[in-house]
Amino acid sequence: MQWLMRFRVVWAIHKSCHSFQRAPWHLRCRSLSGPGAPKWDDHDTPEEFNFANDVLDYWTQMEKEGKRGPNPALWWVNGKGDEVKWSFTEMTDLTRQVANVFLQTCGLQQGDRVALILPRVPEWWLVTVGCIRTGIVFMPGTTQLTAKDILYRLQKSEAKGIVTTDTLAPEVDSVASECPSLKTKLLVSDYRREGWLDFRSLVKSASPDHTCIKSKTMDPMAIFFTSGTTGFPKMAKHNQGLALRSCLPSCRKFLQLKTSDILWCLSDPGWIMAIMGALLEPWTAGATVFTYDLPQFDPKVIVQTFLKYPITQCLGAPTIYRKILQQNFTSLRFPALEHCSTGGEALLPEELEKWKQLTGILLHEAYGQSETGILCAISRGMKIKPGSFGKAILPYDVQIIDDKGNILPPNTEGNIGIRIKPIRPMGLFMCYENDPEKTAQVECGDFYNTGDRATVDEEGYFWFLGRNDDIINASGYRIGPAEVENALAEHPAVTESAVVSSPDPIRGEMVKAFIVLAPEFLSHDRDQLTKELQQHVKGVTAPYKYPRKVEFVPELPKTITGKIKRHELRKKEFGQM
Repeated sequence: MQWLMRFRVVWAIHKSCHSFQRAPWHLRCRSLSGPGAPKWDDHDTPEEFNFANDVLDYWTQMEKEGKRGPNPALWWVNGKGDEVKWSFTEMTDLTRQVANVFLQTCGLQQGDRVALILPRVPEWWLVTVGCIRTGIVFMPGTTQLTAKDILYRLQKSEAKGIVTTDTLAPEVDSVASECPSLKTKLLVSDYRREGWLDFRSLVKSASPDHTCIKSKTMDPMAIFFTSGTTGFPKMAKHNQGLALRSCLPSCRKFLQLKTSDILWCLSDPGWIMAIMGALLEPWTAGATVFTYDLPQFDPKVIVQTFLKYPITQCLGAPTIYRKILQQNFTSLRFPALEHCSTGGEALLPEELEKWKQLTGILLHEAYGQSETGILCAISRGMKIKPGSFGKAILPYDVQIIDDKGNILPPNTEGNIGIRIKPIRPMGLFMCYENDPEKTAQVECGDFYNTGDRATVDEEGYFWFLGRNDDIINASGYRIGPAEVENALAEHPAVTESAVVSSPDPIRGEMVKAFIVLAPEFLSHDRDQLTKELQQHVKGVTAPYKYPRKVEFVPELPKTITGKIKRHELRKKEFGQM
Protein backbone atom coordinates (compact mmCIF):
# COMPACT_ATOMS: atom_id res chain seq x y z
CA MET A 1 0.00 0.00 0.00
CA GLN A 2 3.03 2.29 0.03
CA TRP A 3 2.27 3.77 -3.37
CA LEU A 4 -1.18 4.79 -2.16
CA MET A 5 0.17 6.74 0.77
CA ARG A 6 2.86 8.37 -1.37
CA PHE A 7 0.37 9.55 -3.97
CA ARG A 8 0.15 13.08 -2.61
CA VAL A 9 3.79 13.57 -3.64
CA VAL A 10 3.07 12.26 -7.13
CA TRP A 11 -0.08 14.42 -7.27
CA ALA A 12 1.97 17.55 -6.69
CA ILE A 13 3.86 16.81 -9.89
CA HIS A 14 0.77 16.24 -12.05
CA LYS A 15 -1.50 18.75 -10.36
CA SER A 16 -1.04 21.57 -12.84
CA CYS A 17 -0.70 19.46 -15.97
CA HIS A 18 -4.33 19.18 -17.02
CA SER A 19 -7.54 21.12 -17.05
CA PHE A 20 -10.99 20.26 -15.72
CA GLN A 21 -14.13 20.38 -17.84
CA ARG A 22 -17.27 21.42 -16.00
CA ALA A 23 -20.44 19.42 -16.38
CA PRO A 24 -22.87 20.94 -18.89
CA TRP A 25 -24.99 23.74 -17.41
CA HIS A 26 -28.29 21.93 -17.93
CA LEU A 27 -26.99 19.20 -15.62
CA ARG A 28 -26.06 21.65 -12.85
CA CYS A 29 -28.78 23.30 -10.80
CA ARG A 30 -29.61 24.53 -7.35
CA SER A 31 -28.31 23.01 -4.16
CA LEU A 32 -29.80 20.14 -2.18
CA SER A 33 -27.03 19.29 0.28
CA GLY A 34 -24.53 22.09 -0.14
CA PRO A 35 -23.28 24.85 -2.41
CA GLY A 36 -23.70 23.86 -6.03
CA ALA A 37 -24.61 20.21 -5.37
CA PRO A 38 -25.73 18.67 -8.68
CA LYS A 39 -29.46 18.02 -8.88
CA TRP A 40 -31.87 16.42 -11.31
CA ASP A 41 -35.65 16.19 -11.07
CA ASP A 42 -37.22 12.86 -10.13
CA HIS A 43 -38.45 12.25 -13.67
CA ASP A 44 -35.49 13.67 -15.61
CA THR A 45 -33.97 11.42 -18.25
CA PRO A 46 -31.08 13.30 -19.83
CA GLU A 47 -29.83 11.84 -23.08
CA GLU A 48 -26.27 11.73 -21.74
CA PHE A 49 -25.03 10.96 -18.24
CA ASN A 50 -21.75 9.78 -16.79
CA PHE A 51 -21.27 9.60 -13.04
CA ALA A 52 -17.52 10.23 -13.23
CA ASN A 53 -17.85 13.39 -15.31
CA ASP A 54 -21.18 14.76 -14.06
CA VAL A 55 -20.77 14.04 -10.34
CA LEU A 56 -17.24 13.12 -9.26
CA ASP A 57 -15.55 15.75 -11.43
CA TYR A 58 -18.20 18.26 -10.41
CA TRP A 59 -17.10 17.97 -6.78
CA THR A 60 -13.51 18.27 -7.89
CA GLN A 61 -14.38 21.63 -9.38
CA MET A 62 -16.15 22.64 -6.15
CA GLU A 63 -12.97 21.77 -4.23
CA LYS A 64 -10.85 23.87 -6.57
CA GLU A 65 -13.23 26.80 -6.11
CA GLY A 66 -13.17 26.42 -2.32
CA LYS A 67 -16.87 25.52 -2.19
CA ARG A 68 -16.47 22.20 -0.39
CA GLY A 69 -15.09 21.45 3.07
CA PRO A 70 -11.76 19.77 3.87
CA ASN A 71 -13.08 16.21 4.33
CA PRO A 72 -11.61 13.67 1.88
CA ALA A 73 -13.66 11.91 -0.78
CA LEU A 74 -12.26 8.52 0.30
CA TRP A 75 -10.93 7.66 3.74
CA TRP A 76 -9.48 4.15 3.94
CA VAL A 77 -7.92 2.45 6.97
CA ASN A 78 -6.89 -1.06 7.94
CA GLY A 79 -5.97 -2.95 11.07
CA LYS A 80 -2.23 -2.40 10.53
CA GLY A 81 -2.40 1.34 11.02
CA ASP A 82 -2.26 2.23 7.32
CA GLU A 83 -4.44 5.09 6.18
CA VAL A 84 -5.28 6.69 2.83
CA LYS A 85 -7.14 9.97 2.35
CA TRP A 86 -7.93 11.11 -1.17
CA SER A 87 -9.70 14.34 -2.09
CA PHE A 88 -12.12 14.50 -5.02
CA THR A 89 -9.36 16.21 -6.98
CA GLU A 90 -7.06 13.25 -6.36
CA MET A 91 -9.85 10.79 -7.18
CA THR A 92 -10.43 12.56 -10.49
CA ASP A 93 -6.74 12.42 -11.35
CA LEU A 94 -6.22 8.80 -10.29
CA THR A 95 -9.30 7.48 -12.07
CA ARG A 96 -8.27 9.30 -15.24
CA GLN A 97 -4.94 7.49 -14.98
CA VAL A 98 -6.79 4.18 -14.55
CA ALA A 99 -8.88 5.01 -17.62
CA ASN A 100 -5.70 5.47 -19.63
CA VAL A 101 -4.34 2.14 -18.37
CA PHE A 102 -7.50 0.41 -19.56
CA LEU A 103 -7.55 2.08 -22.96
CA GLN A 104 -3.90 2.47 -23.84
CA THR A 105 -2.11 -0.38 -22.05
CA CYS A 106 -4.84 -3.02 -21.98
CA GLY A 107 -6.52 -2.12 -25.28
CA LEU A 108 -9.98 -2.22 -23.75
CA GLN A 109 -12.77 -0.10 -25.17
CA GLN A 110 -16.34 1.00 -24.52
CA GLY A 111 -18.70 -1.93 -24.04
CA ASP A 112 -15.99 -4.42 -23.04
CA ARG A 113 -16.54 -6.23 -19.76
CA VAL A 114 -14.15 -6.42 -16.82
CA ALA A 115 -14.57 -8.65 -13.77
CA LEU A 116 -13.77 -6.77 -10.57
CA ILE A 117 -12.96 -9.09 -7.66
CA LEU A 118 -11.30 -7.06 -4.94
CA PRO A 119 -11.59 -6.74 -1.15
CA ARG A 120 -12.09 -3.37 0.54
CA VAL A 121 -8.99 -1.72 -0.90
CA PRO A 122 -8.75 1.76 -2.47
CA GLU A 123 -8.22 0.27 -5.92
CA TRP A 124 -11.81 -0.98 -5.89
CA TRP A 125 -12.99 2.64 -6.20
CA LEU A 126 -10.34 3.46 -8.81
CA VAL A 127 -11.27 0.54 -11.04
CA THR A 128 -15.01 1.15 -10.75
CA VAL A 129 -14.81 4.83 -11.65
CA GLY A 130 -12.15 4.14 -14.27
CA CYS A 131 -14.60 1.78 -15.96
CA ILE A 132 -17.34 4.40 -15.86
CA ARG A 133 -15.03 6.98 -17.44
CA THR A 134 -14.31 4.70 -20.37
CA GLY A 135 -17.71 3.04 -20.82
CA ILE A 136 -16.25 -0.32 -19.82
CA VAL A 137 -18.85 -2.51 -18.07
CA PHE A 138 -17.65 -3.54 -14.61
CA MET A 139 -18.82 -6.77 -12.97
CA PRO A 140 -18.25 -6.88 -9.18
CA GLY A 141 -17.71 -10.17 -7.38
CA THR A 142 -17.01 -11.20 -3.80
CA THR A 143 -13.50 -12.40 -2.96
CA GLN A 144 -15.03 -15.64 -1.68
CA LEU A 145 -15.56 -16.85 -5.25
CA THR A 146 -13.79 -20.08 -6.19
CA ALA A 147 -12.16 -21.05 -9.47
CA LYS A 148 -15.42 -22.66 -10.59
CA ASP A 149 -17.40 -19.49 -9.82
CA ILE A 150 -14.85 -17.33 -11.62
CA LEU A 151 -14.82 -19.61 -14.65
CA TYR A 152 -18.59 -19.38 -14.97
CA ARG A 153 -18.58 -15.58 -14.73
CA LEU A 154 -15.74 -15.11 -17.21
CA GLN A 155 -17.24 -17.49 -19.75
CA LYS A 156 -20.84 -16.33 -19.38
CA SER A 157 -19.95 -12.63 -19.68
CA GLU A 158 -17.16 -13.07 -22.26
CA ALA A 159 -15.08 -10.75 -20.08
CA LYS A 160 -12.10 -9.13 -21.75
CA GLY A 161 -10.35 -8.40 -18.46
CA ILE A 162 -10.18 -9.15 -14.76
CA VAL A 163 -8.80 -7.18 -11.81
CA THR A 164 -8.05 -9.07 -8.61
CA THR A 165 -5.44 -9.71 -5.90
CA ASP A 166 -2.64 -12.25 -5.58
CA THR A 167 -4.92 -14.34 -3.35
CA LEU A 168 -7.28 -15.11 -6.22
CA ALA A 169 -4.77 -14.90 -9.09
CA PRO A 170 -3.95 -18.65 -8.92
CA GLU A 171 -7.67 -19.46 -9.16
CA VAL A 172 -7.94 -17.28 -12.26
CA ASP A 173 -4.85 -18.84 -13.82
CA SER A 174 -6.28 -22.31 -13.29
CA VAL A 175 -9.26 -21.52 -15.55
CA ALA A 176 -7.91 -18.80 -17.87
CA SER A 177 -7.18 -21.25 -20.69
CA GLU A 178 -10.92 -22.02 -20.85
CA CYS A 179 -11.80 -18.33 -21.28
CA PRO A 180 -10.90 -17.35 -24.87
CA SER A 181 -12.25 -13.81 -24.46
CA LEU A 182 -9.98 -13.00 -21.51
CA LYS A 183 -7.13 -10.81 -22.79
CA THR A 184 -6.05 -8.74 -19.77
CA LYS A 185 -5.27 -9.73 -16.19
CA LEU A 186 -4.51 -6.89 -13.78
CA LEU A 187 -3.03 -7.66 -10.38
CA VAL A 188 -3.51 -5.42 -7.34
CA SER A 189 -0.57 -6.43 -5.17
CA ASP A 190 2.82 -5.37 -3.85
CA TYR A 191 4.28 -8.37 -5.69
CA ARG A 192 4.59 -9.33 -9.34
CA ARG A 193 3.14 -12.42 -10.98
CA GLU A 194 3.96 -13.88 -14.35
CA GLY A 195 1.27 -13.29 -16.96
CA TRP A 196 -0.29 -10.42 -14.98
CA LEU A 197 0.00 -6.66 -15.38
CA ASP A 198 1.04 -4.71 -12.28
CA PHE A 199 -1.96 -2.42 -11.71
CA ARG A 200 -0.29 -0.09 -9.23
CA SER A 201 2.86 0.58 -11.24
CA LEU A 202 0.83 1.12 -14.42
CA VAL A 203 -1.41 3.68 -12.69
CA LYS A 204 1.60 5.51 -11.25
CA SER A 205 3.15 5.92 -14.69
CA ALA A 206 -0.06 6.71 -16.58
CA SER A 207 -1.00 10.21 -17.67
CA PRO A 208 -3.82 12.02 -15.82
CA ASP A 209 -4.95 13.58 -19.08
CA HIS A 210 -8.13 11.85 -20.17
CA THR A 211 -11.43 12.98 -21.67
CA CYS A 212 -14.39 11.15 -20.18
CA ILE A 213 -16.57 9.32 -22.69
CA LYS A 214 -19.91 10.96 -23.48
CA SER A 215 -21.98 7.99 -22.42
CA LYS A 216 -25.70 7.81 -23.09
CA THR A 217 -27.87 7.39 -20.01
CA MET A 218 -29.10 4.11 -21.46
CA ASP A 219 -25.58 2.77 -22.13
CA PRO A 220 -24.58 -0.30 -20.06
CA MET A 221 -22.59 0.46 -16.90
CA ALA A 222 -22.50 -2.65 -14.72
CA ILE A 223 -23.50 -6.31 -14.49
CA PHE A 224 -24.35 -7.98 -11.19
CA PHE A 225 -24.52 -11.77 -10.97
CA THR A 226 -27.68 -12.59 -9.08
CA SER A 227 -28.49 -16.02 -7.69
CA GLY A 228 -31.43 -18.08 -8.88
CA THR A 229 -33.18 -21.17 -7.61
CA THR A 230 -32.64 -23.09 -10.83
CA GLY A 231 -29.53 -23.06 -12.95
CA PHE A 232 -26.62 -20.73 -12.43
CA PRO A 233 -26.50 -17.01 -11.52
CA LYS A 234 -28.14 -14.57 -13.92
CA MET A 235 -26.45 -11.43 -15.24
CA ALA A 236 -28.53 -8.40 -14.24
CA LYS A 237 -27.35 -5.63 -16.57
CA HIS A 238 -27.69 -2.00 -15.49
CA ASN A 239 -27.24 1.17 -17.52
CA GLN A 240 -25.87 4.54 -16.44
CA GLY A 241 -29.34 5.30 -15.07
CA LEU A 242 -28.49 3.29 -11.94
CA ALA A 243 -26.02 6.02 -11.02
CA LEU A 244 -28.30 8.83 -12.18
CA ARG A 245 -31.07 7.57 -9.89
CA SER A 246 -28.83 8.21 -6.87
CA CYS A 247 -28.82 11.87 -7.93
CA LEU A 248 -32.61 12.23 -7.90
CA PRO A 249 -34.16 14.22 -5.01
CA SER A 250 -36.47 11.41 -3.84
CA CYS A 251 -33.57 8.95 -3.63
CA ARG A 252 -31.39 11.40 -1.75
CA LYS A 253 -34.06 11.74 0.93
CA PHE A 254 -33.20 8.20 2.08
CA LEU A 255 -29.89 9.18 3.73
CA GLN A 256 -30.05 12.98 3.35
CA LEU A 257 -26.27 13.15 3.16
CA LYS A 258 -24.37 16.45 3.43
CA THR A 259 -20.88 17.31 2.23
CA SER A 260 -19.73 17.16 5.86
CA ASP A 261 -21.00 13.59 6.37
CA ILE A 262 -18.71 10.57 6.63
CA LEU A 263 -20.53 7.39 5.59
CA TRP A 264 -19.35 3.86 6.34
CA CYS A 265 -21.01 1.18 4.21
CA LEU A 266 -20.04 -2.27 5.46
CA SER A 267 -21.32 -4.22 2.45
CA ASP A 268 -19.09 -6.73 0.67
CA PRO A 269 -17.60 -5.01 -2.44
CA GLY A 270 -19.11 -7.75 -4.59
CA TRP A 271 -22.70 -6.65 -4.01
CA ILE A 272 -24.84 -3.82 -5.35
CA MET A 273 -25.23 -2.33 -1.86
CA ALA A 274 -21.52 -1.43 -1.96
CA ILE A 275 -21.93 0.32 -5.31
CA MET A 276 -24.87 2.27 -3.93
CA GLY A 277 -23.73 2.93 -0.35
CA ALA A 278 -19.96 3.15 -0.75
CA LEU A 279 -19.82 5.10 -3.99
CA LEU A 280 -22.93 6.47 -5.72
CA GLU A 281 -24.96 7.77 -2.77
CA PRO A 282 -22.19 9.50 -0.78
CA TRP A 283 -20.31 10.97 -3.73
CA THR A 284 -23.50 12.33 -5.26
CA ALA A 285 -23.82 14.40 -2.08
CA GLY A 286 -20.14 15.32 -2.00
CA ALA A 287 -19.79 13.36 1.25
CA THR A 288 -16.87 11.23 2.47
CA VAL A 289 -16.74 7.47 1.91
CA PHE A 290 -15.14 5.77 4.92
CA THR A 291 -14.03 2.16 4.72
CA TYR A 292 -12.15 -0.25 6.95
CA ASP A 293 -10.35 -3.15 5.29
CA LEU A 294 -11.89 -5.76 7.56
CA PRO A 295 -10.97 -9.25 6.27
CA GLN A 296 -13.05 -10.97 8.96
CA PHE A 297 -16.23 -9.65 10.50
CA ASP A 298 -15.55 -8.60 14.09
CA PRO A 299 -18.27 -6.66 15.96
CA LYS A 300 -15.78 -5.42 18.57
CA VAL A 301 -13.54 -3.90 15.89
CA ILE A 302 -16.57 -2.23 14.30
CA VAL A 303 -17.59 -0.70 17.63
CA GLN A 304 -14.02 0.49 18.25
CA THR A 305 -13.96 2.05 14.78
CA PHE A 306 -17.15 4.01 15.48
CA LEU A 307 -15.57 5.25 18.71
CA LYS A 308 -12.25 6.22 17.09
CA TYR A 309 -13.33 7.87 13.82
CA PRO A 310 -15.85 10.70 13.20
CA ILE A 311 -18.25 8.50 11.21
CA THR A 312 -21.66 10.19 10.98
CA GLN A 313 -23.65 7.55 9.06
CA CYS A 314 -23.58 3.76 8.76
CA LEU A 315 -25.16 1.40 6.24
CA GLY A 316 -24.91 -2.36 6.66
CA ALA A 317 -26.70 -5.69 6.69
CA PRO A 318 -28.88 -6.54 9.72
CA THR A 319 -26.34 -9.19 10.77
CA ILE A 320 -23.87 -6.43 11.64
CA TYR A 321 -26.28 -4.81 14.09
CA ARG A 322 -27.38 -8.18 15.50
CA LYS A 323 -23.83 -9.25 16.28
CA ILE A 324 -23.04 -5.94 17.92
CA LEU A 325 -26.17 -6.27 20.06
CA GLN A 326 -25.13 -9.76 21.14
CA GLN A 327 -21.89 -8.44 22.65
CA ASN A 328 -23.95 -7.35 25.67
CA PHE A 329 -22.74 -3.75 25.71
CA THR A 330 -24.52 -1.71 28.37
CA SER A 331 -24.18 1.47 26.30
CA LEU A 332 -23.03 2.37 22.81
CA ARG A 333 -22.94 6.13 22.62
CA PHE A 334 -20.78 6.95 19.63
CA PRO A 335 -19.38 10.51 19.52
CA ALA A 336 -20.19 11.34 15.87
CA LEU A 337 -22.70 8.73 14.64
CA GLU A 338 -26.07 10.28 13.77
CA HIS A 339 -27.87 7.89 11.44
CA CYS A 340 -27.95 4.12 10.82
CA SER A 341 -29.53 2.23 7.91
CA THR A 342 -29.84 -1.41 7.04
CA GLY A 343 -31.09 -3.61 4.24
CA GLY A 344 -31.04 -7.21 3.11
CA GLU A 345 -33.49 -8.84 5.48
CA ALA A 346 -35.95 -7.80 8.18
CA LEU A 347 -34.96 -6.97 11.74
CA LEU A 348 -37.14 -7.94 14.66
CA PRO A 349 -38.97 -5.10 16.47
CA GLU A 350 -37.10 -5.94 19.69
CA GLU A 351 -33.78 -5.61 17.85
CA LEU A 352 -34.75 -2.18 16.56
CA GLU A 353 -35.74 -1.11 20.06
CA LYS A 354 -32.56 -2.46 21.67
CA TRP A 355 -30.36 -0.63 19.14
CA LYS A 356 -32.21 2.60 19.91
CA GLN A 357 -31.79 2.08 23.67
CA LEU A 358 -28.05 1.36 23.43
CA THR A 359 -27.09 3.99 20.87
CA GLY A 360 -29.85 6.58 21.04
CA ILE A 361 -30.15 6.20 17.24
CA LEU A 362 -33.08 4.90 15.23
CA LEU A 363 -32.34 2.11 12.75
CA HIS A 364 -33.85 2.75 9.31
CA GLU A 365 -34.63 -0.22 7.08
CA ALA A 366 -34.47 -0.40 3.28
CA TYR A 367 -35.33 -3.01 0.67
CA GLY A 368 -33.96 -3.71 -2.77
CA GLN A 369 -32.46 -6.23 -5.16
CA SER A 370 -29.53 -6.51 -7.55
CA GLU A 371 -32.08 -5.75 -10.26
CA THR A 372 -33.49 -2.62 -8.61
CA GLY A 373 -31.05 -0.95 -6.26
CA ILE A 374 -32.89 0.64 -3.31
CA LEU A 375 -36.58 0.09 -3.94
CA CYS A 376 -38.29 1.04 -0.67
CA ALA A 377 -36.99 2.57 2.53
CA ILE A 378 -37.66 4.28 5.81
CA SER A 379 -36.12 7.59 4.79
CA ARG A 380 -34.43 9.78 7.36
CA GLY A 381 -37.03 11.67 9.37
CA MET A 382 -39.84 9.34 8.31
CA LYS A 383 -42.08 7.59 10.83
CA ILE A 384 -40.82 4.09 11.61
CA LYS A 385 -43.25 1.22 11.76
CA PRO A 386 -41.38 -1.75 13.26
CA GLY A 387 -41.47 -4.66 10.81
CA SER A 388 -42.00 -2.48 7.73
CA PHE A 389 -39.25 -1.61 5.26
CA GLY A 390 -40.90 1.67 4.42
CA LYS A 391 -42.38 3.32 1.36
CA ALA A 392 -41.54 3.21 -2.33
CA ILE A 393 -38.88 5.61 -3.59
CA LEU A 394 -39.53 7.54 -6.80
CA PRO A 395 -39.30 7.19 -9.71
CA TYR A 396 -40.41 3.63 -8.88
CA ASP A 397 -44.15 3.06 -8.79
CA VAL A 398 -44.34 0.05 -6.47
CA GLN A 399 -47.54 -1.96 -6.06
CA ILE A 400 -48.65 -5.28 -4.63
CA ILE A 401 -49.81 -7.35 -7.60
CA ASP A 402 -51.23 -10.80 -8.28
CA ASP A 403 -49.63 -13.32 -10.66
CA LYS A 404 -51.31 -11.62 -13.64
CA GLY A 405 -50.13 -8.10 -12.81
CA ASN A 406 -53.39 -6.84 -11.31
CA ILE A 407 -52.99 -4.35 -8.44
CA LEU A 408 -54.26 -5.75 -5.13
CA PRO A 409 -55.95 -3.69 -2.39
CA PRO A 410 -54.15 -2.71 0.85
CA ASN A 411 -53.40 -5.44 3.41
CA THR A 412 -53.65 -8.18 0.76
CA GLU A 413 -50.70 -10.53 0.26
CA GLY A 414 -49.19 -10.48 -3.21
CA ASN A 415 -46.03 -9.92 -5.23
CA ILE A 416 -43.95 -6.75 -5.00
CA GLY A 417 -44.09 -5.20 -8.47
CA ILE A 418 -42.51 -2.15 -10.13
CA ARG A 419 -44.43 -0.51 -12.97
CA ILE A 420 -42.45 -0.73 -16.23
CA LYS A 421 -45.13 0.36 -18.71
CA PRO A 422 -45.58 2.70 -20.45
CA ILE A 423 -42.15 3.90 -19.25
CA ARG A 424 -39.42 1.78 -17.69
CA PRO A 425 -38.19 3.71 -14.62
CA MET A 426 -34.66 4.97 -14.19
CA GLY A 427 -32.47 2.62 -12.12
CA LEU A 428 -34.23 -0.66 -12.93
CA PHE A 429 -32.02 -3.26 -14.59
CA MET A 430 -32.09 -3.45 -18.38
CA CYS A 431 -32.41 -7.23 -18.69
CA TYR A 432 -30.86 -10.53 -17.76
CA GLU A 433 -28.07 -10.47 -20.30
CA ASN A 434 -28.24 -13.18 -22.97
CA ASP A 435 -31.34 -14.64 -21.33
CA PRO A 436 -34.52 -13.20 -22.89
CA GLU A 437 -36.58 -16.08 -21.49
CA LYS A 438 -35.75 -15.25 -17.86
CA THR A 439 -36.19 -11.54 -18.59
CA ALA A 440 -39.67 -12.25 -19.94
CA GLN A 441 -40.52 -14.43 -16.93
CA VAL A 442 -40.24 -11.48 -14.51
CA GLU A 443 -42.46 -9.21 -16.62
CA CYS A 444 -46.00 -9.45 -15.30
CA GLY A 445 -48.48 -7.28 -17.17
CA ASP A 446 -47.34 -3.69 -16.70
CA PHE A 447 -44.97 -4.64 -13.89
CA TYR A 448 -41.61 -6.15 -13.10
CA ASN A 449 -42.32 -8.93 -10.59
CA THR A 450 -39.58 -8.98 -7.93
CA GLY A 451 -40.54 -12.48 -6.83
CA ASP A 452 -40.91 -11.28 -3.25
CA ARG A 453 -44.16 -11.40 -1.30
CA ALA A 454 -45.48 -8.54 0.81
CA THR A 455 -48.47 -6.43 1.80
CA VAL A 456 -48.92 -2.67 1.79
CA ASP A 457 -51.00 -0.73 4.30
CA GLU A 458 -53.23 2.31 3.78
CA GLU A 459 -50.30 4.69 4.41
CA GLY A 460 -48.12 3.10 1.74
CA TYR A 461 -45.82 1.17 4.10
CA PHE A 462 -44.72 -2.23 2.78
CA TRP A 463 -44.47 -5.35 4.93
CA PHE A 464 -42.22 -8.17 3.74
CA LEU A 465 -43.53 -11.75 3.93
CA GLY A 466 -41.06 -13.92 2.05
CA ARG A 467 -39.65 -14.92 -1.33
CA ASN A 468 -41.36 -16.76 -4.11
CA ASP A 469 -38.11 -18.04 -5.52
CA ASP A 470 -36.72 -19.60 -2.32
CA ILE A 471 -33.54 -17.55 -2.49
CA ILE A 472 -31.63 -17.86 0.78
CA ASN A 473 -30.59 -14.54 2.29
CA ALA A 474 -27.89 -15.24 4.85
CA SER A 475 -26.24 -12.17 6.40
CA GLY A 476 -27.14 -10.16 3.31
CA TYR A 477 -25.64 -12.77 0.92
CA ARG A 478 -28.18 -14.08 -1.59
CA ILE A 479 -27.59 -17.79 -2.21
CA GLY A 480 -29.33 -19.84 -4.87
CA PRO A 481 -30.20 -23.41 -3.76
CA ALA A 482 -29.14 -24.80 -7.14
CA GLU A 483 -25.59 -23.57 -6.63
CA VAL A 484 -25.26 -25.51 -3.37
CA GLU A 485 -27.08 -28.56 -4.71
CA ASN A 486 -24.75 -28.68 -7.72
CA ALA A 487 -21.75 -28.61 -5.37
CA LEU A 488 -23.18 -31.38 -3.18
CA ALA A 489 -23.91 -33.51 -6.25
CA GLU A 490 -20.18 -33.77 -6.95
CA HIS A 491 -19.64 -35.72 -3.71
CA PRO A 492 -20.04 -39.54 -4.03
CA ALA A 493 -22.08 -39.73 -0.81
CA VAL A 494 -24.92 -37.64 -2.23
CA THR A 495 -27.62 -39.24 -4.35
CA GLU A 496 -29.74 -36.11 -4.38
CA SER A 497 -30.31 -33.05 -2.22
CA ALA A 498 -32.64 -30.14 -1.63
CA VAL A 499 -31.31 -26.88 -0.21
CA VAL A 500 -33.57 -24.40 1.59
CA SER A 501 -33.33 -21.52 4.03
CA SER A 502 -33.56 -22.15 7.74
CA PRO A 503 -34.16 -19.51 10.44
CA ASP A 504 -31.12 -18.24 12.29
CA PRO A 505 -31.04 -15.66 15.12
CA ILE A 506 -27.77 -14.11 13.86
CA ARG A 507 -27.88 -14.33 10.06
CA GLY A 508 -31.62 -14.09 9.61
CA GLU A 509 -31.44 -17.24 7.50
CA MET A 510 -28.89 -19.97 6.96
CA VAL A 511 -28.39 -22.69 4.36
CA LYS A 512 -29.81 -26.11 5.19
CA ALA A 513 -29.39 -29.20 3.03
CA PHE A 514 -31.71 -32.22 3.04
CA ILE A 515 -29.60 -35.07 1.68
CA VAL A 516 -30.42 -38.56 0.40
CA LEU A 517 -27.32 -40.69 0.83
CA ALA A 518 -25.93 -43.21 -1.59
CA PRO A 519 -26.38 -46.79 -0.25
CA GLU A 520 -22.67 -47.33 0.43
CA PHE A 521 -22.61 -44.33 2.77
CA LEU A 522 -25.66 -45.18 4.88
CA SER A 523 -23.51 -46.78 7.61
CA HIS A 524 -21.05 -43.85 7.86
CA ASP A 525 -20.88 -41.67 10.95
CA ARG A 526 -23.36 -38.85 10.28
CA ASP A 527 -21.53 -36.13 12.21
CA GLN A 528 -18.27 -36.86 10.42
CA LEU A 529 -20.05 -37.06 7.06
CA THR A 530 -21.73 -33.72 7.71
CA LYS A 531 -18.36 -32.05 8.29
CA GLU A 532 -16.94 -33.71 5.18
CA LEU A 533 -19.81 -32.49 3.01
CA GLN A 534 -19.55 -28.97 4.42
CA GLN A 535 -15.83 -28.84 3.64
CA HIS A 536 -16.53 -30.23 0.17
CA VAL A 537 -18.99 -27.42 -0.63
CA LYS A 538 -16.52 -24.83 0.69
CA GLY A 539 -13.94 -26.19 -1.73
CA VAL A 540 -16.22 -26.32 -4.76
CA THR A 541 -18.03 -22.99 -4.46
CA ALA A 542 -17.81 -19.78 -2.42
CA PRO A 543 -17.42 -20.72 1.28
CA TYR A 544 -20.36 -18.61 2.45
CA LYS A 545 -22.70 -20.93 0.52
CA TYR A 546 -21.94 -24.09 2.51
CA PRO A 547 -24.87 -25.72 4.41
CA ARG A 548 -24.57 -24.89 8.08
CA LYS A 549 -27.32 -27.41 8.76
CA VAL A 550 -27.53 -30.90 7.23
CA GLU A 551 -30.35 -33.39 7.61
CA PHE A 552 -30.17 -36.87 6.11
CA VAL A 553 -33.51 -38.13 4.82
CA PRO A 554 -34.64 -41.35 3.08
CA GLU A 555 -36.33 -39.41 0.29
CA LEU A 556 -37.32 -35.91 -0.79
CA PRO A 557 -40.91 -34.70 -1.26
CA LYS A 558 -41.70 -34.42 -4.97
CA THR A 559 -44.48 -33.49 -7.34
CA ILE A 560 -46.05 -35.98 -9.77
CA THR A 561 -43.64 -34.77 -12.43
CA GLY A 562 -40.64 -35.43 -10.18
CA LYS A 563 -39.85 -31.86 -9.13
CA ILE A 564 -38.67 -31.39 -5.56
CA LYS A 565 -41.18 -29.63 -3.32
CA ARG A 566 -38.58 -27.28 -1.90
CA HIS A 567 -41.30 -24.96 -0.65
CA GLU A 568 -42.64 -27.67 1.67
CA LEU A 569 -39.22 -28.19 3.21
CA ARG A 570 -38.81 -24.45 3.75
CA LYS A 571 -42.23 -24.14 5.40
CA LYS A 572 -41.30 -27.01 7.69
CA GLU A 573 -38.12 -25.21 8.70
CA PHE A 574 -40.01 -22.07 9.60
CA GLY A 575 -42.63 -23.98 11.59
CA GLN A 576 -45.49 -23.40 9.17
CA MET A 577 -46.58 -27.03 8.86
